[in-house]
Amino acid sequence: MAEHDTIRRTGAGVRTTEIDEGLRAHMNKVYGTMSVGLLLTAGVAWSVGSNPALLSLLRNPTTLSPNILGYVVMFAPLIMVFAFGAMINRLSAAGAQLFFYTFAALMGLSLSWIFAAYTGLSIAQTFLVTSISFAGLSLWGYTTKKDISGWGSFLIMGVIGLLVASVVNIFLASPAIMFAISAIGVLIFAGLTAYDTQKIKTMYLQHAHSMDQEWLGKSAIMGALNLYLDFINLFMFMLQFMGNRN
Repeated sequence: MAEHDTIRRTGAGVRTTEIDEGLRAHMNKVYGTMSVGLLLTAGVAWSVGSNPALLSLLRNPTTLSPNILGYVVMFAPLIMVFAFGAMINRLSAAGAQLFFYTFAALMGLSLSWIFAAYTGLSIAQTFLVTSISFAGLSLWGYTTKKDISGWGSFLIMGVIGLLVASVVNIFLASPAIMFAISAIGVLIFAGLTAYDTQKIKTMYLQHAHSMDQEWLGKSAIMGALNLYLDFINLFMFMLQFMGNRN
């Protein structure tokens, strides 16, 4: 009996080690895919935003107001996010990854105007601060023993509220409302960074026993997309505070 108990404990220990190693590999893939997406977005945004001729295809060179094509590029990433959620089950892992990188490049086009509106130094400083903040928040979400799954509905409601307020402020153009939106936006996406990180970890642990490589691959891409969106939104809201206008 003692020998059987020892074998069972040894087997459980080996299985736990395999799951821990798999989780680390899974999270590395999530962060790696997200990082490549961010680099792609930054490269496209800088290439277009620092070229007045290219930027003029999307926005007025003086006011930076978007033209028709600019509005299409602005809202296309939002449409792609919803499409990705609807199509994820029909895509292969490789197809999901290609979709994500296409989305990241398009997001770079939609954000290219910031290189004409803000100084390069302030953009770099904001990116650095966002990176440090994001890393700390994501690490906390990964390591905390506290279950923060209950934050989800509250944070999603907050995102919807931000979208509504942003649309309303397009017509009001109120600096006070914009300041409030930016401040609340930083808090909401800070919370989402920790929440999404814990969710990615939890989902892996719930499905680790099946070791479905196709599911794991697509799950990593979806996790990378969620964290990518958290980072981009956190960066854009912080840029409202830290960015110096040209």
